[in-house]
Amino acid sequence: MIGNGALANAPPFPTEYRASGLLLHITSLPSPYGIGDLGSSAFSWIDRLHDSGQAWWQALPLGPTGYGNSPYQSLSSFAGNALLISPASLISDGLLQARDGQSEFSADLVDYDSLIPFKQRLLQTAWTTFKAGNRELLPAYDEFCARHASWLEDYALFAALKAKYQGAYYLEWPVEVVQRDSMALAEARRELAGEIDQVRFAQFLLFRQADQLKRYAHEKGVGLIGDLPFFVSPDSSDVWANPELFLLDEKRRPRFVAGVPPDYFSAQGQLWGNPVYNWDALRSTGYRWCIDRLRALLNHVDVIRLDHFRGFAAAWQVPAGSTTAQSGQWSPGPGVNFFQAVQGELGRLPFIAEDLGLITPDVQALRDQFQIPGTRVLQFAFDGHADNPYLPRNFVSNTVVYTGTHDNATTRQWYEELPDDQRQNLWKYLNRAPGQSAEAAPTLMRLAWSSPAALAIAPLQDLLNLGSEARMNVPGRADGNWRWRVREDMLSAQAFQWLRDLTESSKRLVNLATAVKRQLNSARASAPI
Repeated sequence: MIGNGALANAPPFPTEYRASGLLLHITSLPSPYGIGDLGSSAFSWIDRLHDSGQAWWQALPLGPTGYGNSPYQSLSSFAGNALLISPASLISDGLLQARDGQSEFSADLVDYDSLIPFKQRLLQTAWTTFKAGNRELLPAYDEFCARHASWLEDYALFAALKAKYQGAYYLEWPVEVVQRDSMALAEARRELAGEIDQVRFAQFLLFRQADQLKRYAHEKGVGLIGDLPFFVSPDSSDVWANPELFLLDEKRRPRFVAGVPPDYFSAQGQLWGNPVYNWDALRSTGYRWCIDRLRALLNHVDVIRLDHFRGFAAAWQVPAGSTTAQSGQWSPGPGVNFFQAVQGELGRLPFIAEDLGLITPDVQALRDQFQIPGTRVLQFAFDGHADNPYLPRNFVSNTVVYTGTHDNATTRQWYEELPDDQRQNLWKYLNRAPGQSAEAAPTLMRLAWSSPAALAIAPLQDLLNLGSEARMNVPGRADGNWRWRVREDMLSAQAFQWLRDLTESSKRLVNLATAVKRQLNSARASAPI
């Protein structure tokens, strides 16, 4: 990771380190194919980050999405989202013709209902072309399948079965398939051999494009921050293929589900529905599955944001079938033992802790014992309490500060909806006269960039000073999320020049030559053994 040339147990961002970056999911990039992808617009985005002095690009989870298209409910912890494959790159590889990619999609929003069958048709065409005699990629494809067989075989069969059963939750499949009867699985592999091969091929294409993008980012001195959900989706190849790692009943249904307890915002708490881990089983293997999961993501990124970090200390689990989260209880997480095991395997802890929400002293102690930088969000800072941990004057340097996250309103929308007393608190903290809503996003970015935090990050929406129309996700809302896209004409040179000036004036410009060298060393350290 950039800035980490010290011992493995040193903080990822040393005291003297200061840098910045932008948060933008790949799906939000401009593209003529209905969704942002790993093609030329991603390379251009890295150029923009480099030219504006940004050392980091943070994206959301990269796994294949299911119902609701949420990147936080992936069908696999190891596979990638085939929707991110660039058709333009497949045309360059000779796997598609230019006419295959002709389409008309909105430039502002992802229309998943139209996009998914379109991308499936393109991948089918690419697979047909490959089978018909594109021998150039065959050795690399065979090597990929062998190298990733430990997860790829289960995921490819899972995906083929899910298609066969029209997307049904895997617990609704025939019981012998749910229970992974060996004869039933062998029969499914024979019946669905072509579909399984096509899933493998799509993952090969995706990983190939992701590798090319990561190499380019490192050449430009830009590090990549990924995002790993704490829990896995109940409808995933993870649970289906590894039932012993989760607290399930004899029919493979979750005995408990994850959530959060009642609080100021929700009198009944929140039920997330994810199965909870069998930490005793995971501990007995040295957390092998967990470490493989981390290593898989580190193939694509340099640093991982650990979502719901507090779950490593304790997580709220609710008996399955409960209608609210009120009947739940705290269940201990793996704690110190887990991070010691990870450190023993990876030699370092390239993590950012998403330590938002109800954070108790044990969570802080776990984070600080391993010197993992915590997260601070400026939109939470102005309740009027001097000890508010999100106020920059209360930061330690080993912190990552955000104006807002993918779950927040854009800063402009946030300010427009902010109670008057909190607006006054903001301007009082800055010791200046109240401003207008158009001033809120640049003001919070200046505050983040000038703060003591080692790393400052803003969503692209805040750099572009966008409002409610650009919000990525509304927590608790089932539909309409994860759709926002930026148009090419919105990426003005003026905005990125302003960002570079801000980065330079706040002393966050990173020596790019040094950054490249350290990132390449980091990438080698992350490579599978």
